[in-house]
Amino acid sequence: MADLDLSGLAAKHGGSPSLRGYLATPPGDGPWPGVVLIHEVFGLDDMMRRHADRLADLGYLTLAVDLYSEGGARRCLVSTMRAMLKGSGRAFTDIDVARRYLAESDQCTGKVGSIGFCMGGGFALLSARAGYDAAAVNYGQLPKDLDEALAGACPIVGSFGRRDLTLRGAAAKLETALTKAGIPHDVKEYPAASHAFLNDADPGSRLMRTLVRVTGFGHEPDSAADAWKRIDVFFGEHLRGPRTESD
Repeated sequence: MADLDLSGLAAKHGGSPSLRGYLATPPGDGPWPGVVLIHEVFGLDDMMRRHADRLADLGYLTLAVDLYSEGGARRCLVSTMRAMLKGSGRAFTDIDVARRYLAESDQCTGKVGSIGFCMGGGFALLSARAGYDAAAVNYGQLPKDLDEALAGACPIVGSFGRRDLTLRGAAAKLETALTKAGIPHDVKEYPAASHAFLNDADPGSRLMRTLVRVTGFGHEPDSAADAWKRIDVFFGEHLRGPRTESD
């Protein structure tokens, strides 16, 4: 497990000049399928690193890209959210730089998936047609034109919480759109869960911890355990094995 300087590769593709990431490597000998992890709104914090470590333990070479590399959340949050809502911008380039790093690595089989949480879930959904073999969308915002965003998308596994009032009806909408598009998928809404239910700890700051408690966001162990199992099974189905010319 190591912090990674992606600035050289980013410079070649128009990404952030100081792009960084966190690379979690599975135990044993590779190569392994790769996964780009896209963090939630709080940034690439210890919680996101633990998610990356968890995926590595499951056998996925996981690169968590830091979308706030150019100055932290205070300087980068607004522009990053604006890029997600617009569907274009440097954040998407930085995510693609992470994908390229994995795809070109000798440690990777060539199969690359993505996983996103909260804000990152929205990015994972919008990037699902950008060269990935599978995507995991966890309580991510749906774009206004969902059908257009899903055109040509890779297989998608999605997890949402029924108690998440910010995404009411999102699971059903995504299920309907994926079925209509003929995209392999597994979408599930958990009755006992709210937003950020895969996180096993609250955000670091006192203000954010208070916000999480007031809104009811946060960990729901049973739902989280099932969601992680589904993600692993789905990724296992779509990411295991080398990429072929027909992929």
